[in-house]
Amino acid sequence: MRQQVAVVMGGLSHEAEISLRSGEAVTQALRCAGYNVLPVRLTSESLAELPEGVDAVFIALHGGYGENGGIQRDLDVRQIPYTGPGAWTSALCMNKVATKEVLAQAGIQTPSGVTVPLAAADLPCPLPLPAVVKPPQDGSSVGLSKVTEASQWPEAIRLACAQDSRQEALAEVYIPGREWAVGVVNGQALPVIEIQAPGGWYDFQAKYAVGGSQHVYPEPSELTQKVQRIAEQAYAVTRCRGAVRVDFRVTDEGEAYILEINTAPGCTATSLLPEAAARAGMTFPDFCAQLVEHAAFGD
Repeated sequence: MRQQVAVVMGGLSHEAEISLRSGEAVTQALRCAGYNVLPVRLTSESLAELPEGVDAVFIALHGGYGENGGIQRDLDVRQIPYTGPGAWTSALCMNKVATKEVLAQAGIQTPSGVTVPLAAADLPCPLPLPAVVKPPQDGSSVGLSKVTEASQWPEAIRLACAQDSRQEALAEVYIPGREWAVGVVNGQALPVIEIQAPGGWYDFQAKYAVGGSQHVYPEPSELTQKVQRIAEQAYAVTRCRGAVRVDFRVTDEGEAYILEINTAPGCTATSLLPEAAARAGMTFPDFCAQLVEHAAFGD
């Protein structure tokens, strides 16, 4: 058992406040599991505040440095084991365009899409409407828009580009259907969660506001098993490890499209991934402890 665990949270991304919630919850859970826990709140994109002598790091950072491979590379240099995927996978999955390419090569469906630079914001939308516009490398639905009319297109592109260092947006065909999330822990899929958001639109407000969405569990079926297998396949082809969350749109015809792979998903006791783990019989302290005990460094 690793005794001294640092829980790293905060940072500078748009998701810093969500990260603090995760970090505080994980800190309490690991203490309940018997670990000596050091909460570490980062104020820069570096490990300057990480003390020496820790046995492992629980990464509770969301977005930016926590998910783009930055903290993973720095921990690799120090040879400190950490939760979640390695630097290469983290950087890949943070880049939605690159992830789509890897998944496509494996025969896994994602929504059809194009990359749009800010300079093209005033040009006509090249996709049939409705379309979804988002930053290629951000999370928590920051900068996300659903475009139902051509007049909404320029503002949606500008909003997404404002969150992207290269001033690009990813536009995808909107997939009608249900929003499903599948956690995968050490290669094994957890129960499917369906997110029921007002109007069927799972934006930042629906994710984090009290009562913003409801989580339900579809009855096990051939379709839920199919989506779980796709999530496990995506986990494998992107060389994930630890715990990740794979987000889907599932049509009424049973077609499943991966929207993204979250390598450092929300980790409060009521977040989607721990909630699914609880459904599978794991307490939140046991879930967090399992991630720590499977922590590793390198790719």
